[in-house]
Amino acid sequence: MRIGKQDQSYTAIATSDAESITVRGLDLCDELIGKIDFTDYFWLLVLGERPTETQRRMMDACLVAIAEHGLVPSVQAARMTLAAGPDAWQGAMSAGLLGMGSVVAGSSEAAAYYLQEVLDKAETDGTDVETAAIASLRELAAAKKKVAGLGHPQHNTGDPRANVLLSLADEIGVSGKYVDCLRILGRHAPEITGRPLPINVSGAIPATILDAGFPLQAVKAVPLLARAAGLSAHLYEESLRSIGFIMSNVADQAITYDGPTSSKQKG
Repeated sequence: MRIGKQDQSYTAIATSDAESITVRGLDLCDELIGKIDFTDYFWLLVLGERPTETQRRMMDACLVAIAEHGLVPSVQAARMTLAAGPDAWQGAMSAGLLGMGSVVAGSSEAAAYYLQEVLDKAETDGTDVETAAIASLRELAAAKKKVAGLGHPQHNTGDPRANVLLSLADEIGVSGKYVDCLRILGRHAPEITGRPLPINVSGAIPATILDAGFPLQAVKAVPLLARAAGLSAHLYEESLRSIGFIMSNVADQAITYDGPTSSKQKG
């Protein structure tokens, strides 16, 4: 059964024949292997062109910033999965990546689209970004919704990773409309919401890489790629000294059952 209306199918990413492999118009063996670093290659794969030095520095910084943050839920899921199936790294890695949702680790995508929404609102309403940002924050506060890209349960006085990324963006000339919008939101959010809401790393990443020229639709790839590296470290450690079942047991002990009792329990 055919689904959709596309008549012709194309890809511009890669092709191969018996003698060569071509990636984005470049010969993999002659022009890429050993001649390009991975951050540049990632940018090339997604956009079809090499990044500038400024773009590479910003992307590299974002990848380093989000790759590791300890035993967060996605890491725990990955390690417990590997403990249960030591021969299934792919399953454990998948468990970790699937755990990167809109709340933890994967929230950069939500923040990216929120920044775009505020900028679009300013343009549509014919106002400045600050006016649009304040209106949006008031709407979110009234609906008791979270502000994507702001706030952190641990770094409630300021996310140090976000601060470094934004400073770097200023230093290398990346900062533009997305960083400006994020800073405006961060400036007004505490007063409007009545809560401390510092800019977090999941707000700084999309703001800086969007200003650097990375596409909105591909932002989610950045934390996914970065966390794959962090998960690799955790899975390797799990294979050497497992804590997966320890974490499972601690969770079991920490949670109290409050459901109905069985006939044996009543007896």
